[in-house]
Amino acid sequence: MCGRFNVTDNLAVRKMMTDLGIPLYEQDKLVFSIDISPGARISIVRQGPEGITLSDATWWLMLDPATLKPNNKYASFNTRSDKLNVPRSLGYHPYRKSRCIIPATAFIEGAGDKKTYHKIHFEDRAIAFGGLYREWISKETGEIVRSASIITLPPVPEWEMIHPKSIPLMLPEDAQLRQHWLNPEIQEVEQFEYLLIPKLDGPHIATPIGKVSQWNEIGPSFTISPEV
Repeated sequence: MCGRFNVTDNLAVRKMMTDLGIPLYEQDKLVFSIDISPGARISIVRQGPEGITLSDATWWLMLDPATLKPNNKYASFNTRSDKLNVPRSLGYHPYRKSRCIIPATAFIEGAGDKKTYHKIHFEDRAIAFGGLYREWISKETGEIVRSASIITLPPVPEWEMIHPKSIPLMLPEDAQLRQHWLNPEIQEVEQFEYLLIPKLDGPHIATPIGKVSQWNEIGPSFTISPEV
């Protein structure tokens, strides 16, 4: 994943939040932004003792315990799926105990040549990135600070010209699956193995863009559909 996404205040995002069980008054706390890059503040949906809730997090899983800022020794805004079952990896325990959903409207992928980029989004629904989060304690205030990453999968053939290295995990529109994903009591992760098989969850729209931070469209959009 290139490392940029956005969240806009629209009906699709609001519907997804409602379907996840986030009340309307809580939805106003969503971090809306037209350009989110690694290390920025984001919103995550998680399940804690208080139930399913919306929380702020830093988009970088591994923080410096002293400063609670991104630990730049680890590019941990993404977590590769092939590391989730490696006991000493950063994502091993969060995958079992603290999974989350990271809402998005669109994201950017690059072809790897430093000049070809596309904005990706669904036509009529928001994106539910499959994510992981961690909790840290501020030594100054004693408050809980959260960090998060997006799980990435191996590449899919349909994305050969979009991003040939990986694809982010986007959870299907399955209410029960999403509830199970958020449930920290479900630590037997075998039931999620099929989600880690790279595939497109239906057709999506790709639009060529120029400067990544500006999201400026430079060509016509086109639809990418799963291979049959």
